[in-house]
Amino acid sequence: MSAANGLALRESVCAEDEARVRRLVAGTGFFHAEEVEVAAELVRERVSRGPASGYHFVLALHDGELAGYACYGPIACTRSSYDLYWIAVDPGWQSRGVGRWLMDQAERRIAQAGGTRVYVETSSRAQYEPTRRFYERCGYAVDARLVDFYAPGDDKVVFVKVVAAAG
Repeated sequence: MSAANGLALRESVCAEDEARVRRLVAGTGFFHAEEVEVAAELVRERVSRGPASGYHFVLALHDGELAGYACYGPIACTRSSYDLYWIAVDPGWQSRGVGRWLMDQAERRIAQAGGTRVYVETSSRAQYEPTRRFYERCGYAVDARLVDFYAPGDDKVVFVKVVAAAG
């Protein structure tokens, strides 16, 4: 574990993290119930299958409470591309550098694993404007836009960042 901003970083996921992730993701107010369930499902997959699940986590904790987390993994059938599946920060911890810290931690681990590109996708809805700006501040650029992907008028915006592979 390492500490920053009074937070501890943990990479291992336990069964109790499913409820923690569910609460955190629901508490942001950004996600529908089905999306909250997907976030919890990735924790279950990691707990039950371990590294073979392809899901990796970095969790930021404060006094045992989840302040934020990121989930990422290699993209099947690629040599060095990764998806950032989730990055979410508890509203009480937002605007305090936690999201950037989690992003840095995930990118570092991706590079150490030989990853060279990180993809992240989000909605084009106005509610997600701060999310898209966050990705841009972290060095991501829009690589694709899939019109009406989520619903009419709600495009999927795909961002990418090139990260240096370790060694």
